[in-house]
Amino acid sequence: MARLVLEQLSDFGDYTGGKELTEIFKLTNNELKSSPSNIRLSPDGRHVHVILRKPKVGLVTFDKYERPELAQNQKKLDLRLTQTVPIVDILYLDHNNISRSRDTAAVAVVYENGKAEFWKFQECKAGWHLLQTSDLCNSPRARVASVCACSNLIIWCEERPPSESTPALSSTKNKLRYCVCRRDFEVEEGAVSLGGVKIALHNNPKFTVVSSGEYVHLLPEVKVKPLMSISKFFLSWSPHNDSFTVSTTCKNTPLKKLSAKESDLKRLVTDCLGYLSTLEPPEIYDFSPTACGGLLLLLSTGWVCLLQKDGMLRQVYKLADNCLLKCGTHTSLCMYQDTLALLIGQNLHLIDVNCGREMEKIMLKKEGLLYVNQAERCAPHLLLETGLFVVVNKETDSRESNSKLKPSGLGAVECIHPGALLVEAVFEEACKYYQQRSLSSTQLTVDTLKKGGRFQAPTSLASIPSQNGGGECTAAQDKLMGSLEAELKALVALEEVKGSLVRGDVKEVEAVCESLVEKEVARLLSVSELDKEALLYLNSIFSIFPCQVWRAAQAALQLHYNGEGSLSSRAPPDVWKTVLGDHAANCKDKATSSACPAALPVFELLCRSVFHFQPSWLPRFLELAQQQQGSAGLCLSLASSTWGFSGGRGVEGRENNVPLYKRALCVLSGLTSDRDQLQDLEVELLLVSGRPNAILQALRILMAKQQWERVTQVAQKFCKQSPLLNKEIFTTLLCEVAQHRDLDPYLDLLWTLCPEDLTVTTILNLVTTSSPPAPFADSNSSQLTIGLLKPLLRKVLQRETKPSQRYADILQSPSYPPPAPPRKPPSIAAFQLLMSKCVHTVGNLLRQAGLCV
Repeated sequence: MARLVLEQLSDFGDYTGGKELTEIFKLTNNELKSSPSNIRLSPDGRHVHVILRKPKVGLVTFDKYERPELAQNQKKLDLRLTQTVPIVDILYLDHNNISRSRDTAAVAVVYENGKAEFWKFQECKAGWHLLQTSDLCNSPRARVASVCACSNLIIWCEERPPSESTPALSSTKNKLRYCVCRRDFEVEEGAVSLGGVKIALHNNPKFTVVSSGEYVHLLPEVKVKPLMSISKFFLSWSPHNDSFTVSTTCKNTPLKKLSAKESDLKRLVTDCLGYLSTLEPPEIYDFSPTACGGLLLLLSTGWVCLLQKDGMLRQVYKLADNCLLKCGTHTSLCMYQDTLALLIGQNLHLIDVNCGREMEKIMLKKEGLLYVNQAERCAPHLLLETGLFVVVNKETDSRESNSKLKPSGLGAVECIHPGALLVEAVFEEACKYYQQRSLSSTQLTVDTLKKGGRFQAPTSLASIPSQNGGGECTAAQDKLMGSLEAELKALVALEEVKGSLVRGDVKEVEAVCESLVEKEVARLLSVSELDKEALLYLNSIFSIFPCQVWRAAQAALQLHYNGEGSLSSRAPPDVWKTVLGDHAANCKDKATSSACPAALPVFELLCRSVFHFQPSWLPRFLELAQQQQGSAGLCLSLASSTWGFSGGRGVEGRENNVPLYKRALCVLSGLTSDRDQLQDLEVELLLVSGRPNAILQALRILMAKQQWERVTQVAQKFCKQSPLLNKEIFTTLLCEVAQHRDLDPYLDLLWTLCPEDLTVTTILNLVTTSSPPAPFADSNSSQLTIGLLKPLLRKVLQRETKPSQRYADILQSPSYPPPAPPRKPPSIAAFQLLMSKCVHTVGNLLRQAGLCV
């Protein structure tokens, strides 16, 4: 059995000034305490540099000599600086050459004011020697915020001084006053040659530059929150490939990859800001380069993630809940081949990067600092108050009293079965699933699922990968993989789409978006019952991609407009059932209105889309929807409809069965556009509905607009629909005729619409009650006259005096008593006498009403 332990490499006794280094660690005064984050170790572990921040600003160096006798002859040649300008960082410049010359090391001490001192350590010459002092920045007013060394480049982020014309300090422009610069360097025998200053990025916020292999990562400043969305992403820059990658901590793929020819940050990320504004990515608590282009990130969520050099962000290990809060803010992390070392406060976690399993947890007495020793990259090294330590495998055997230590690597750790990890993943996912659907506030745990016995599904699923060997295990795993194949293909397709969006140009992104929207709309419209989330998702698609959705809806419904005012559809009934369903009412039944904010049903969404792109299609679309509703049996057909449309008395007056024309009118009323256009569409929708109340409402609107020709056309068309509707339309128009003379050119047509069961008395009553109350004496009076009514009255009187043929068949039946002798048809004189009496009676009634004769 093996376990991981710490083995001490040095107690600082073999370092010059080792006692002073120990005292620095033991200082407890907060003003004097040197934080581990201010300590730097050289790649070979021979030099320890402590950057002093408070109360004195400076640098102290502790060195380990290969030949101690040279150290005894040393005369104040250690790198010990006392300055008034703060030190930004120390860069190790030629550590790649240490293998060839172990007694030579060069560092650059970079100050906040842009000064850089280059020092070289030579053991044979008893210590550190200053090679030269240079100005990194072009401007003497510039201030260096962070610095790193990448291959033969020195890269730093500097703050450009504001000019006199710069606006207030709180403005956005002032937050983007930093730039990222680079300079080539070469360490020579007695000096360091520097190239010219080149600006890699400008108009950026304060970035922390971190070197890893051939990449430089630009991380946002956590302490100072920039404005807008510029703190929600970070950049990875390849100076040699001349390219930038935009990433965020809440997505596992980069947002954008592009050439570094465009060095303005605002232009680089402009098209990402809208998307970034919707995200809430976790903050970066700590980071560490992996030396191969990657970057370890400790996030505020407790996850340790590995940013690979291809831009993918992989989750490696999840800390226990509130672990960062319990242990304080001090953290340190580092990668050692396949081992991740994570120091949280005084707890050292050793994790296998391949599977995310914690191999060991070691309790420390004090806080420390993890570092990489170039000679042993595979073993975690740690700097503590008591010295330098390394993590080793300690193999113990109960049959032996002594133990053995393996100083190299962590490869002897016990083997981890992948099936066990998959079982844990199954139970953890089941916990999330059941917790979301639970009404209890009690937190579910993996132990609860395993021991409770109530949740059989995760137990059964977990038993498949945990079986050991045999044909049954293989068959079960094949069955599991078969069931997951479709999901895996969907995941792969999703990653391909995300990659296309990131890598493509504007036209390619538009094509991908249109294809994706078309597939999503077709998928959602084929769902028989849209739930709350799906309906909200469909609403968001209609809002974000209006043009693409309009084309997608035409394709999904297979709409065809023949150019003659007819719209047809070849979509299956299931699609129309989804379109015509009142899903918003169902959403209100299942959740409160606040949980379902402004979710329009599918039919309403389509009506809005038709209005925006083809407003003339809207009546035809309503007509098509009504045809589909009747043919699919989704509601009462129009032929069986009654007068119970409004007021809640009829079947269709209920909340969940609102007529389609009312739903379309509701959408129309919520749109702000030309009032005349909306009113014309409203009339068309009312007429297309075929409902008696709607037709009468459309007539009233047309009469209010004084479109009399259109009024007569509508009346002539819909009077044929039913006798009841015919009577309502005629009486409405007759009342209108009694009030003004605008309909006089159309009276002959109107009189032909008179219902058969209307009598002279009824007509006269309608005329007298609808006429103006007071007569007018002038010749231009708009009063109704007998002359205008005469054709209508003659027609009705002729119909009343004509023998009724209603009972002709009964009267001719042989079983019926023989009819009375036939009367002679009335003579012309008799008809004229009857007509004159009728006119006399009408004249008297009109005089009594105050009307002209």
